[in-house]
Amino acid sequence: MEAPDVTRSVRAISDEITRAASSLDASELSELATLLQGADRVFVLGGGRSGLALRMTAMRLMHLGLRVHVVGETTTPAIGTADVLLTASGSGTTGAVVGAARIAADAGATIAAITAVADSPLGALADVVVAVDAAAKLDRAGTASAQYAGSLFEQIVMIIGDSVFDALRLASGATADSLWPRHANLE
Repeated sequence: MEAPDVTRSVRAISDEITRAASSLDASELSELATLLQGADRVFVLGGGRSGLALRMTAMRLMHLGLRVHVVGETTTPAIGTADVLLTASGSGTTGAVVGAARIAADAGATIAAITAVADSPLGALADVVVAVDAAAKLDRAGTASAQYAGSLFEQIVMIIGDSVFDALRLASGATADSLWPRHANLE
């Protein structure tokens, strides 16, 4: 067995992220940022690693002062008409995510979806879709990404979340010092 070449992997993954991030539609990203900025509350939901990436986004949006909830936590309230459900699913078919989006839509909430398949069931439910040029986790062809499963998609979900946060922070004029009091102090 040859020694692992981590440096090669870092370069390959970085190149994939750069390509996928460069292909994001600016108007979709702007629409997402505007939607979150105007929401009464933001609820986030994704399965697996996509969900973990959205949890990171939830934390940053909370630092910005938005009211944010992670779906499935015991303190998550009912979603309503002035709220946004921010979802992520590479395939756009993740059962729990699509089901929650249906419930949120029935409650009058606005749905935002980050997905690799814009015309998926999740995409059809969404008011705003951010399409990501990345392989879904079951795509093993290696054409959209050489990485395992949905890794590139999940990495882009994290980058989208941080980028939306950063754009909202800059637009609001908030400084690091003004955000810091919202940072967790029970660590």
